Amino acid sequence: MILSKNRILSELNNSIFISPFDESKLNSNSYNLSLSERLLVYNTSTLDMKKKYDANDMTELFIPNEGFLLQPGKLYLASTVERTLTTKFIPKIEGRSSLARLGLFVHITAGLGEAGFDGHWTLELSCVQPIIVYPYISVCQIYYNTVDGDIALCNSDKYQYSTEAEPSKLFKEI
Repeated sequence: MILSKNRILSELNNSIFISPFDESKLNSNSYNLSLSERLLVYNTSTLDMKKKYDANDMTELFIPNEGFLLQPGKLYLASTVERTLTTKFIPKIEGRSSLARLGLFVHITAGLGEAGFDGHWTLELSCVQPIIVYPYISVCQIYYNTVDGDIALCNSDKYQYSTEAEPSKLFKEI
């Protein structure tokens, strides 16, 4: 089951934490998360799952208030402005249909979170044609699912406590 607006409000600062929180971004069963101004792009066109990517392998870009032009065929890593944590529910993010209708995809396959994840969400931005994006726009929605059974809180050392967009850490599994 997906939590309603009223249930999200009743769980806020108890088992659901969103910081900063703005009640105007609360929808009937989700909350709009905002796009940060920082983007990362890989410096190479061929990526290796076994490689540990660091700052030397990435270019850091910033989205000015006037907007930034994203190009097709390029992967941009961004993050949400908001830090989220939930201890009792499973969070999931989905792109906004208004952005998808402009050909902007804000997460490709990584929308499912874990109970206990504490941090800023990394978003994988891609577009089908050039599009100008702006910092702090409502870029995706987070919603919360109930769990049947006992909850095991996130104990991953890959992305827990992230404060900004992070490259893949798949190398830790291989």
